[in-house]
Amino acid sequence: MGPIRFRITEFSSTFLHPRKNFRPVTTKVQVRFDPLTGRTGHFSHVGAIKAQELDLQQYLKPETKGFCPFCLDQREAYTPKFADDLIPEGRLSRGEALLIPNLFPYDVYSSIVVMTDEHLIPLEELTERRLVDALTLGTDFLKKVARRDGSLNYHAGTWNYMPPSGGGLVHPHQQYFATNSPGNLFRDELTASAAFQENCRTNYWMELIQEEKDRRERYIGSTGRVEWLSSFVSMGVLGDILAIIPDCFSITDLTNEVVSDLTHGLTRVFGYFKDAGISSFNATWLFGPSGQTHFSSHFRIIPRTFLNTRDFAPDLNFFQALLAEPVSVILPEQLCADVMPYFSETN
Repeated sequence: MGPIRFRITEFSSTFLHPRKNFRPVTTKVQVRFDPLTGRTGHFSHVGAIKAQELDLQQYLKPETKGFCPFCLDQREAYTPKFADDLIPEGRLSRGEALLIPNLFPYDVYSSIVVMTDEHLIPLEELTERRLVDALTLGTDFLKKVARRDGSLNYHAGTWNYMPPSGGGLVHPHQQYFATNSPGNLFRDELTASAAFQENCRTNYWMELIQEEKDRRERYIGSTGRVEWLSSFVSMGVLGDILAIIPDCFSITDLTNEVVSDLTHGLTRVFGYFKDAGISSFNATWLFGPSGQTHFSSHFRIIPRTFLNTRDFAPDLNFFQALLAEPVSVILPEQLCADVMPYFSETN
């Protein structure tokens, strides 16, 4: 095997179980170490949390829907426009997708892509056409910003879908921004990727793909130039699916072909989500600085859910919020096995 280490520490906890006449029961807990950054993640309560399906139609009720500035009858009056020197048209569109400034920007150049005309779009209606239009519009904005201002080295696309994800509006939308403050995990991955390439004389992300292909434990499949894995350390309670574009390093490397390949895979992931009862997710698409070859662009998507629909308890607790430690209830190897059939040629 190559220079990548997959390190797992396993613990056992024994207690007297009240539902089993107080007989001793032993439960295993894993702590895994991310092979790139060394960050840890817990795997416990395996199988104990299930996705709670949302009654999406409730979000169309007037008392629930409320005011939505992204709906067609509100957009012109209630969404902002770009300054003339950046986008003279004020807003840009492609198919149903509409690019506007973020009213609450993350950095100097910060945009939103309203993905659809309709307010409520279930997973099965996030078609390849809609995805291609939205992702192309958003990444074209990042390319425009990169040409305009080379001082902002990092580019990101983000997506909160449905309320469990923390999205403030049900109407499908994504965020795209350029920044020099890319977030702690992004920064750690950049630094560790550079160190790995210097020490091992190879690109970590390409090495990871080959290693996972050889191991056949977490490698899901490919869609063109995009390679799909279940992450060794999961960022989400219900797992973590990682799409790597090994030869795309910065936003200027991105091609229409890659966007198409990514969306082709996303529709397969959404097929798995729907069958698994998953109605919500978070996603990020990260691009490193131009001129480097150590940080490959990658898209990460994690399911989100409520723990129950009685209290609407979120799937985030002190571990993630205060200890910055992800916790997952599904092992990556099982997630890979569950998702892989959706990437078969017959699907």
